[in-house]
Amino acid sequence: MKSSPAAPRYPNVERDYRVFFWFMTLIIAGMYIWCVSSTPELRQPLRLILFTVLINIHIVLHWFVGYVQNRRWWAIAYVLAQGGMAFVITYLSGTIGMVFALYMALIGEGIGLFGMKLSGLLASGFYLALSLINFIIFTTPAGYIWWLLGTLPTVLFVSLYVTLYNRQADANLRARALLADLETANRQLTEYAARVEDLTIANERQRMARELHDTLSQGLAGLILQLEAADAHLANARLERARGIVQQAMERARATLAEARQAIGDLRAGQLGSANLEESLRREIAHFTETAGIPCDLAITLSSEIPEPQCETVMRAVAETLTNIARHAQAAQASVRLSTDDDSLTVEIYDNGVGFDPDDIPSGHFGLLGLRERVRLAGGKLEIASQPTNGTTVRLKLPLSTMDVES
Repeated sequence: MKSSPAAPRYPNVERDYRVFFWFMTLIIAGMYIWCVSSTPELRQPLRLILFTVLINIHIVLHWFVGYVQNRRWWAIAYVLAQGGMAFVITYLSGTIGMVFALYMALIGEGIGLFGMKLSGLLASGFYLALSLINFIIFTTPAGYIWWLLGTLPTVLFVSLYVTLYNRQADANLRARALLADLETANRQLTEYAARVEDLTIANERQRMARELHDTLSQGLAGLILQLEAADAHLANARLERARGIVQQAMERARATLAEARQAIGDLRAGQLGSANLEESLRREIAHFTETAGIPCDLAITLSSEIPEPQCETVMRAVAETLTNIARHAQAAQASVRLSTDDDSLTVEIYDNGVGFDPDDIPSGHFGLLGLRERVRLAGGKLEIASQPTNGTTVRLKLPLSTMDVES
């Protein structure tokens, strides 16, 4: 019979296993008592001792059959030993009933150990041959007919029972393996969920950092430029001009406050589309020219509809780049170019300022970092071409289909 070290987790299989061997033990014990009581020769001391010892060893080996399973040579030795003891026990008993009591259980065990294969059939044939010899010893050579009539139905029943039992045991083993796999998968899913949660928190922090930079940082930078311009006009006694810039700064402050509230509330700073992208860009460039005093050209050539998320990315990229030009470039001229082809949108922002080294950005400047992250999340590419004293060109290329971003 098949057994498993993990059987306690499946009490039904373990119960079937024990019931089978308890039933077999009771049958053999009953035959022992009947043989001793009905056969005077068995009550002779030496014969009785030998018969009793062999019966007990035979029963004990039955209970330990699980230890020889999957150990081929041990299993072969077990079959030979049990067959030999069954032959001697049956001979000592002098009764035909012991043939069926011992050999039928052994045939079932042989099929259980080796399965319905050649080795299992050989083990069953070995037991059947011994049982036939025992039967003929107690009867006559012609008695094999009665042996066939009594043995074949019993062998058929035992073979079917053991085969069905093995299938049930195999099914439970597969169920146990599946359960272990499910437990492993569940543990992995729990670990993955924790990782996803950590990544989600990290991405949310990065997103909020970009939103705060794109609102508060850019807004405050614009306010500083306006206040510096107003201060310069006041120093030159141009009061009306200074007052106009202060009013613009107040409007800018209100707009920055509104955008900051939208960012904190996890809202977008505007629902942009192709229809009003050009208008928004012109307002942004006009504000840049007014505050920084740097002329900026805008050229837009759009042949396709631009998805709303890409419009948002374009606006943030242009605003960030113009802010950097106003603060660092010392440029006399700037330009913004938008164009589309079959499947992508290209944005180029140029200035003729002092330039910089894109690979050597001082710490504490997060504008380009946030811009790179925003473009990457939009599925695009960002290129910065700049050298000291030779100006800067910021070029980003975005897919026009949001499906490209998701894939």
